[in-house]
Amino acid sequence: MSVLSALAKAEAVRSGRAQPTATVRHVHLAERPLVAIPLRLAGEAAAPLAVMIGTASGDQNVLTVPQPRDRVLRLRFIEQLADVILPYLASFLGDVEELTSKAGETYTRCLDAPQLWTPNPGGQNFLKLLGRSVRFHRADGDNPVPEAVPLLGRWLTWFGDRAEHPGSAVLPAMTSVLAAHWASGQSSLEDGNLAALLGWIDPPRGLTGAEAAALAEDPLRSPPAGPATDPGFDNEELAPLIAAYNAAVDDTARSVAAERLERSLRGQLEPTWRLMWRGIELLRALPEGASVATRWTDDRGAFSYFAAELAEGTPQSRRDPAVRAVRKLLQRERALEALQAQCAFDDPLLMLEHRVAGAAVRGTVVHSEPERLDRSGARPKLRPHIHLRTADPFTAVLGEELTCVERPKQSGVVVEIDGDTLVLELSGGMGRKLIPEPGSVPDVDEELGFARFTPSPFTGQLNLPAREDTPWTHGGPPPEYDPDHSDDGEDPQ
Repeated sequence: MSVLSALAKAEAVRSGRAQPTATVRHVHLAERPLVAIPLRLAGEAAAPLAVMIGTASGDQNVLTVPQPRDRVLRLRFIEQLADVILPYLASFLGDVEELTSKAGETYTRCLDAPQLWTPNPGGQNFLKLLGRSVRFHRADGDNPVPEAVPLLGRWLTWFGDRAEHPGSAVLPAMTSVLAAHWASGQSSLEDGNLAALLGWIDPPRGLTGAEAAALAEDPLRSPPAGPATDPGFDNEELAPLIAAYNAAVDDTARSVAAERLERSLRGQLEPTWRLMWRGIELLRALPEGASVATRWTDDRGAFSYFAAELAEGTPQSRRDPAVRAVRKLLQRERALEALQAQCAFDDPLLMLEHRVAGAAVRGTVVHSEPERLDRSGARPKLRPHIHLRTADPFTAVLGEELTCVERPKQSGVVVEIDGDTLVLELSGGMGRKLIPEPGSVPDVDEELGFARFTPSPFTGQLNLPAREDTPWTHGGPPPEYDPDHSDDGEDPQ
């Protein structure tokens, strides 16, 4: 936890309300998001119990499994879930744009992509696990399942994998997103309770955040947001209802028992459903950060690419081979660095943390030489000098290159340090002539920020071996995919 985050939490305790830690929204928010609240049976990793799902606060579907240990009923539930999710995904595949790569190849990219919201990271993990449990089921041969079942499994697996990519917004968790924009007066572990976190952010009239969070600890008033259910509910209500379904002797009795179970589970889901849409309202009220659109474009590209793979029948591997796993890890590390930098450049509050840590500086221009030329080379180059006076705890290093916060395409090299004043030699973002474009060079009395990092992600090629050249230390070249090799069982992972 940074100094400013700790200060924000302390202020939240003092004021009785969560404090904003961001001035803009750093996550894309779709016009038509799909909200899903899954519940699972206690003690079972991938045994779905119920899900409430829909694209509007007043239009939700509730799907239940009266006996989650019954494999047939579970597959029927997943088929019903596919009937909701797959048409939603398909609605984004019709509108596309045609683009040309640097190699001259043309490809298409969807103009928009789906966004599936869950209450917490546990919901993300459960949906991914649910997808992995059915993605290799067969629609032909012995014990066939509807084609929609493995198709949904592949999509949920993709959503789960993509959610692990820093900056992705296709499968966000509400508690994680809210905690990134507000600091509550409770611990990070307690922020995992959606009702308690929203109690701090948006307490009911007449209550403080602490009082609202205390009320959220009552499972009768605020049931858990899933995927785990409250143990008291499991023992006192859920177990007898499932037992009644098991004891039913005919279809009428089973139907009545299933209806009672659904009514009970709906009561567990509806409070979280209201909280989810309240969270979306709060996030929609924040202006979108400047770099959010770029990250959403990456999500659109990943969605379009995977949809094309499904259409071509490309198999989805059980595990990433060594080379692909290393490439994915490096890409995620680079994406995390770029995400942190982009959010800081978008948001003065986040940049303030870097200033406190000495990774960025902000000051006032006290002198400017906008038309200065560097004549040390064969041809003169436009290299203006500015003198930046600052009171920040920033220890500059001669020769280091800093990126301008207000003009990210412009950088400044520290050429002189005079007490609290830095002399920077500027380059980039001023045009191609020996006279700078109007407004491209800071004027005297202008306030500027410079950072030791850049919001532009590294785009160089990864020097990794080809698939067939995987070294023996990493298992050697992976075998070719065999679609007839033990693909009719559930994925153990």
